[in-house]
Amino acid sequence: MRPHILVIIPAFNEAGSIEKVMGDIPEDLVSEVVVVDNGSTDATADHARRGGATVLHEPKRGYGAACLKGIDYARTKQPDVVVFLDGDYSDFPNEMTALVNPILEQNVDLVIGSRIIGNAEPGALLPQARFGNWLATRLIRLFWNYTFTDLGPFRAVKFDKLLAMQMQDQTFGWTVEMQVKAAKMKLHCVEIPVSYRKRIGTSKITGTVSGTVKAGYKILFTIFKLLVT
Repeated sequence: MRPHILVIIPAFNEAGSIEKVMGDIPEDLVSEVVVVDNGSTDATADHARRGGATVLHEPKRGYGAACLKGIDYARTKQPDVVVFLDGDYSDFPNEMTALVNPILEQNVDLVIGSRIIGNAEPGALLPQARFGNWLATRLIRLFWNYTFTDLGPFRAVKFDKLLAMQMQDQTFGWTVEMQVKAAKMKLHCVEIPVSYRKRIGTSKITGTVSGTVKAGYKILFTIFKLLVT
């Protein structure tokens, strides 16, 4: 029986890219694509619908808040696997089959698409992002003995394991929260190399000094919070 795979794409002002993202998702692999419009002031929602997505609205700004909205919707669908993907066309959606195959074929629980071991276009992964990934993944290895190289947004996870994580972060700590909780739960996690290109538009996180500082603080805060809870 064909596995039920649901894709969640948090999106904020991605009208210029979201249809490109939708167009590159393997149609024969995915059951449904959900775009969570995170308070966009442009036509992101209209373009997402045009691309064939189910569109949800989460007015509370925050990457994690949008992902949580998508998870709430997924509860009504009960998929086997959930894939998270950015809406800025920096990830390569056509690599999704390789991302979910370890779950479908090897019973892996969580697959992280790593841009560090993959093929990142020059200038796509900014120095501050590389350093943040390095520091966060080293801390995860130090505290929980799980080896990751990236906190990449392109990832796939078994839905029952995702629910068991009881995800809570509503902002920049979302990705690291998932990986730390997976480590604490001793889930079977793997990384696969993925490609990465310069996003369409300006990054809301590493594209600004304030975004970089806030993201870095929240990532470290999340790690140490989960260390003591």
